[in-house]
Amino acid sequence: MSTIIRPIITEKMTAAGEKLNRYGFIVDPNANKIDIKKAVEKMYGVSVESINTQNYIGKIKTRNTTRGVAIGRLNKAKKAIVTLKKGETIDFYSSI
Repeated sequence: MSTIIRPIITEKMTAAGEKLNRYGFIVDPNANKIDIKKAVEKMYGVSVESINTQNYIGKIKTRNTTRGVAIGRLNKAKKAIVTLKKGETIDFYSSI
């Protein structure tokens, strides 16, 4: 599955998964909502109700070194927040 890169496992997303039945994924920047829906349904065997996507631009970071100022950029990413239908869950920890 090249559409879904990895799930987002943070305290905030875990709480949203428990309360609101929402789960987050880092996805391919070229993927649209239909591709993401098909990939999540196929990979986890659940029914998707809605999808929200967010494009993040990598921040510019600077730091002072002995050779001068080093300027770099963090990676850009696309996040997808997937809301599942009532009664369905995704267990990310089952394969550990």
